[in-house]
Amino acid sequence: MAEAGRKLKRAIIGVLGGLVLVIGVIAIPYPGPGWLIVFTGLAILATEFAWAQRVLDFAKGKYDRWQDWLARQKWWVRALFWLLTALVVVTTLWLLNAYGMIVGWLELDWNWARSPFFAN
Repeated sequence: MAEAGRKLKRAIIGVLGGLVLVIGVIAIPYPGPGWLIVFTGLAILATEFAWAQRVLDFAKGKYDRWQDWLARQKWWVRALFWLLTALVVVTTLWLLNAYGMIVGWLELDWNWARSPFFAN
């Protein structure tokens, strides 16, 4: 019985950690704690899976090096990075029809704001 309980706990941690990890990966380009969510998902997985601890250590090291590199760059490189990040956010919100929903709520006839994936 103890073995079944252990396997159930491992499965629950795997599903929960995997779900948190996926949400974090999706949230990375958006303002907010995307990387924190990724690291949290990996930390959850690392309680049961040794590979997750190795990935967590590796990812934290790479993240810290990226932040250090970006901080050393000229202002225009940092500005370009944030501009490209904003472009990713705006584009994905458009593709997910966030603007189309707002246009619909406001009853505006702005077809350009509607995602091509959610065309009526």
